[in-house]
Amino acid sequence: MARIAIAGAGLAGRLFAWALTEAGHEVSVADAAPGPLPAFDATGAAAFSAAGMLSPLAEQEQGGAAVAALGWRSLALWPRVVAALPLPVPLARADSLLLAHGSDLGAAQRALVHMPGAEALEAATLRALEPALASGLRGWRLPGEGLIAPIPAMAALLAGAARAHWHWGRTVTEVRPHALQLADGECWSCDWAIDTRGLGARPPLPLRGVRGEIITLDLPGHGLSRPLRLLHPRHRVYLVPRTASEVVVGASEIESEDRTPVSLRSAVELMAAAHSVLPALSEARILRMDRHLRPALPDNLPFAAHEPGRLQLNGLYRHGWLLAPALVDQLLRDSGLGPLGGWSDLSEDDERRCPQETSP
Repeated sequence: MARIAIAGAGLAGRLFAWALTEAGHEVSVADAAPGPLPAFDATGAAAFSAAGMLSPLAEQEQGGAAVAALGWRSLALWPRVVAALPLPVPLARADSLLLAHGSDLGAAQRALVHMPGAEALEAATLRALEPALASGLRGWRLPGEGLIAPIPAMAALLAGAARAHWHWGRTVTEVRPHALQLADGECWSCDWAIDTRGLGARPPLPLRGVRGEIITLDLPGHGLSRPLRLLHPRHRVYLVPRTASEVVVGASEIESEDRTPVSLRSAVELMAAAHSVLPALSEARILRMDRHLRPALPDNLPFAAHEPGRLQLNGLYRHGWLLAPALVDQLLRDSGLGPLGGWSDLSEDDERRCPQETSP
């Protein structure tokens, strides 16, 4: 049994805590947040302020083949993680759709060059898949993609790691091999120190915060059955059905570390774009407007590193829910602490099989 100290209780920190307590290790977690629940005020874990789209094909446009490969591997891991947790977590593999208005068809074609595997849909097929969509849209099916509910998943990971020692309101100022240094002067010694602090890990990591904004709407019977992405002149707007009455709309991507509430401009642009896709949203009620900062490195790619006594995972940018399981699994294997969940039978080429395993 090893003594593990984790800095950060976001998605990656909770995945590490769950996996390592399940493996029988002694785990302690320190986080600056006052508690484990979301505050929706741009503090705490950025994972709460996300749609939970698991979209390797779509994210390949910006993240490239490496992000896509990690994403497919995470899609193979997520069902096993969810099945092992003590609380229910909504998880779906219903594909997703890429949409464009006729005036944006050129931009759509340029984006599709980076999405091999996207399937063009005839108008009748698109209408059959999502009858509530506006007419005149062009659509492409992105097979094999999925969706997870972030807030229930964060709660379930916390419950799954109930044997860990959780220390809230404790800021970690430095993570060294075999030690966590806390702001109050206390130092925790350990066999393995794990750094998942996001923006709290700068310096030395050259991280920046990228502002993202999402809007949660209530519309009973909205009729949407799968995630949608609209190629918009300013944003890659998405609509995600959380429940039969709840839809999430996002996400602005602003190079700013402003944590203040959602601006009128962003709210109008996002909701107008969403309404142009799903006309029934004109009668939706606004439940919440949320924002947070995503930790990103200059190349917008994740940073995963291991050395004796220390693991580091950061810079997940907009890909946290898509990449976290695969990267946590990779670091656990590299350090000899893994694999994630003990699933050594998960082969390295699972990401190539994932798209074919999903029913249309």
